[in-house]
Amino acid sequence: MKKVEGLKKAVERALAFLRSEEDIESAQVFVSANGRLWARLNYSSHIPCNGLEEPKSTEDYGIGIQAIFNTPEGRKVGFGSEERDLSLKGVKLALKKAREGAVFDPEFSCLPRPTGEKRTLYNYHDPRVMRIQDDDLVIAGWRILDGAIDVFERADELKGVGTKLQDLGLIVGGDLTILQERMAVGSFEMPEVQSDESAMAMAYLTAMVEQKEAKGSGYAVYSKLKGLDDEAGREAARNAVGSINGVRVPSGDYTVILGPQPTAEIFQLVLQSCALSRFYAQQSPFMGKLGKQVASDFLTMTDKGNVPGLIGSKGITCEGLPTGETVLIKDGMLVGLLANWYESQRILIDPKAREKLGVDPREWQKAIVPRNGFRFARGGGRSFSALPGVSGTNVLFESSRAQDFETLVKRVEKGILVGRLWYTYPVHALRAGDFTGTLTADSYLIQNGKIVAPIKINTLRINDNLNRVLMGITGVSREMKPTILWAADELIYAPKGILVEKVHLDQIAEFMEETY
Repeated sequence: MKKVEGLKKAVERALAFLRSEEDIESAQVFVSANGRLWARLNYSSHIPCNGLEEPKSTEDYGIGIQAIFNTPEGRKVGFGSEERDLSLKGVKLALKKAREGAVFDPEFSCLPRPTGEKRTLYNYHDPRVMRIQDDDLVIAGWRILDGAIDVFERADELKGVGTKLQDLGLIVGGDLTILQERMAVGSFEMPEVQSDESAMAMAYLTAMVEQKEAKGSGYAVYSKLKGLDDEAGREAARNAVGSINGVRVPSGDYTVILGPQPTAEIFQLVLQSCALSRFYAQQSPFMGKLGKQVASDFLTMTDKGNVPGLIGSKGITCEGLPTGETVLIKDGMLVGLLANWYESQRILIDPKAREKLGVDPREWQKAIVPRNGFRFARGGGRSFSALPGVSGTNVLFESSRAQDFETLVKRVEKGILVGRLWYTYPVHALRAGDFTGTLTADSYLIQNGKIVAPIKINTLRINDNLNRVLMGITGVSREMKPTILWAADELIYAPKGILVEKVHLDQIAEFMEETY
């Protein structure tokens, strides 16, 4: 994997060359290198398997150039990139693509400039994650898998069914992923080349007791190599055991406690709704509500990108600007938005900005500081081949009236603990706020303040509205857990439970059994 020093030199070399081009008014150079390591976990008690399969790794590196060109037709903006070549030849190839693809953009003002904020986060990741070897990856993968198998072998609930363990169809599937990122960025506006590197490990597993139609999930995110334990595997197996003999419940409005994973699923949509780009495109359910109430006063939600020890923290954005803290919702009021440089500038010249935001953006510039301009790629990493988008970092929840999780459960007369959602998405585009998601595992019926039975997997679906759910929050737990989602860029530190009144759930399959 390319070293940071080499990436910085590549940026300096590219900037020196670009300054010699007479038609270039300004330019920004972004160079990145990413490493990804995977260990696929695949255990079944009744089918021959290897347990751990396909340990593999990929690397990429390259250069991206965004430039402003003075042409006979006028001022144009273009972007081009070149993979696996950081030499002057690679710079020229990327510049050629940027020049050939340059267009007029009346909404473009300038390339990123200093915001007045200072970088505060340096040397914040575990360097051993950057140096992890193949053997270490395999050992860590087996440790996680062994944790799940150990729980299965010790589970009295399984041993008491009068059937051999291997005959029940015990399955564990998932993966362990190591993500390594390095980048450097510089421009005519910010000529001092800045660099950043970060790394983390993620484990996500699903366990099943196939003959009992029981499923459970487990996940963990690690910032340090020594923290790679077996808890994700154990959690998945425990939840699978706990889902045996699941019951069906009818459609209706229920008091719901959202666990960490469902909270992350739903609030990823909320986070998208808090992106300034969504307001510009008039695609947020919060249109015209900056400075107004959008949620229960139990809820405060903040994006914290520069906190040491939080796994999604970064030193700088992919625009070369400092990361920082952006309060999005405070005591139920929408007070801030996620932004990159381009979005924060074009909203200032948008004649419909006051209508879209509900306030004059020039009077609310502190709410749209560009701290979230990232070039995240599918599969993880910072991509040299993309322009900056808008993404969260570490999303945290706070409440001045937070309670213990057990206290939240005791408050529910009849309701449902939602432990895992799958395929959560907006139904009528994001602006409408309507969304849906299927309860696939780890969910339980609550009666008279006690968890009394597991919900049968894939028999219930949430069909509700973001605005209504946010206003229906009546409790938030103190305990939090870093939570990852498929294809998501941010880390959501979700509470162990968020209590929401009157969430609508629909039964999926034909009702065949007696309901509770």
